[in-house]
Amino acid sequence: MFKKDFLEEYSLFRNFRIEDVNTANVQLWHKTPINMKCHVCSSNQTFNMTNDFTDEGYDKFEINGADRVFDLKYLCQSCKSFKRRFFIYVDENIENIHKVGQYPEWEIKMDKNLAKTLHKHAKTFRKGLVCESQGYGIGAFAYYRRITEEIIDELLDSISDLIDLERKAEYEEALEKTKNTRVTQEKIKLVKDLIPSILKPNGMNPLGVLHSELSEGLHAETDEACLESANHIKSILIFLINQIISSRESAKGFTESMKSILAKKSTN
Repeated sequence: MFKKDFLEEYSLFRNFRIEDVNTANVQLWHKTPINMKCHVCSSNQTFNMTNDFTDEGYDKFEINGADRVFDLKYLCQSCKSFKRRFFIYVDENIENIHKVGQYPEWEIKMDKNLAKTLHKHAKTFRKGLVCESQGYGIGAFAYYRRITEEIIDELLDSISDLIDLERKAEYEEALEKTKNTRVTQEKIKLVKDLIPSILKPNGMNPLGVLHSELSEGLHAETDEACLESANHIKSILIFLINQIISSRESAKGFTESMKSILAKKSTN
């Protein structure tokens, strides 16, 4: 019912579609263990739910979970003292859920490598995270889109280092064409079908998804819809940047190892 990734990663008011069968009966709901930061242990730990779904002041014989807010209480299984709480609203059709409260609050944090790579754009990224944490989807979408527009040229240039040799010339030619437009979606469209398999986990093309999300724009979309799109853009940016960083570090490590081997051979 309340999935692990929903509890661990979803921000407030971000919609989550329920796919379980027999979700109306709270007596059939499972208590899902989660893995999150414990402020006492100062590390990620397993948390287990300590209360029951019927402990919310409702009649314990009322087993229908529709149109109710549930208070989920979690305890760290290592220190047995640090607690987390989630307040989850289940809609009247028992089709969608979202968090209406969380303590400690949804963590606004950035990976150090990501912050270093984004450099002057890191502040804008954090503003997007703040908006996302409060369920301000339109604001989050606008900030993540701005970052994409500001770093797209550098991002596409960096991807060039990962292109297979047989497609290198084709990518470089498409990359040159991107310099003739200021529209981010057009830049992505020119190169999205040329990226290497290392950037397409399970065959999914992140640039293709990014192009689709940015093309939709804000228009008259709701905060909820924009929040979902904002999360997609954020995830794609993080994935691409981390893959580029990882590939560069691997290449650097390989080069240094080869130099060391060759140096040893030359002295023998």
